[in-house]
Amino acid sequence: MTRSSIILGAPIQSGTHQPGCVMGPASLRTAGLIASLTALGWRIEDQGDLSIGPQAAVAHANPAVHHLAETRAWIALLAARAEAAAAQSDLPVFLGGDHSMSAGTMAGVAAHAARLGRPLFVLWLDAHPDLHSLDTTESGNLHGTPVAYACGLGDFAAYPPLAHAIDPSRLCMMGIRSVDPAEHRRILEHGIEVHDMRAIDETGVVAPLRAFIDRVKAANGLLHVSFDVDFLDPGIAPAVGTTVPGGATFREAHLIMEYLCDAGVVTSLDLVELNPFLDERGRTASLICDLAASLFGRRVLDRQTRSFA
Repeated sequence: MTRSSIILGAPIQSGTHQPGCVMGPASLRTAGLIASLTALGWRIEDQGDLSIGPQAAVAHANPAVHHLAETRAWIALLAARAEAAAAQSDLPVFLGGDHSMSAGTMAGVAAHAARLGRPLFVLWLDAHPDLHSLDTTESGNLHGTPVAYACGLGDFAAYPPLAHAIDPSRLCMMGIRSVDPAEHRRILEHGIEVHDMRAIDETGVVAPLRAFIDRVKAANGLLHVSFDVDFLDPGIAPAVGTTVPGGATFREAHLIMEYLCDAGVVTSLDLVELNPFLDERGRTASLICDLAASLFGRRVLDRQTRSFA
């Protein structure tokens, strides 16, 4: 049976201070994402890019917070569209855009999971845990808030009401290497599973990933994967505004995607924080497309020789 995927772009950059993420969805399409997934036998429906209209400014008690009205509107729109895409396809892919979009996509797929009566798990591949609330962010960049919001942790009265919070015990974070004190406290308080780069250096990626997937399968859960470009080492993926040295290697990232494909548990995917303005001849966009193809079924023996220089 042919499996299906809805592709939905969210050219959002209200959650960051660095312009350029608005071009992310177009860059991934230009790099051949749709053709690559179609060639793997998937039925792809590209629904284009979402957009929001002008928003009246909204103030917050934390003066650092910026573009709150725009981010709130994006979350509400994405939650509705992500829920619909999850219901209408086997593995929807949401193209960003900065990581604040995941507040909406996770809220949407959580609602879909609740309607099915199944638990939602999240694999968070990122250099940052994104566990700030609006009160704790010092930068005011709301791409640092999606996990806290989707899990119902902290005061998010200024965001759209959250119908179905994700249980923090069903999170697994990998690649973490930049954590603010407020986020660290939240990790400890809620016992969130975090595998930072030191842990990955010591154990590799397969052991923690296998254990997490076993939990998903045992619970008959759905699995949302949120992939931030800064999960990767900036030496191979420079097109991101929040580079942190020491990220995942080319092979570690492909191994994760191949392992997820073999497990067959992934039901939705975010590809976020691609900033083509910072790229080098499109090599980051091409790499992200190749990683997505690994998740969708491409194998090592299927790859043609190409240059990433």
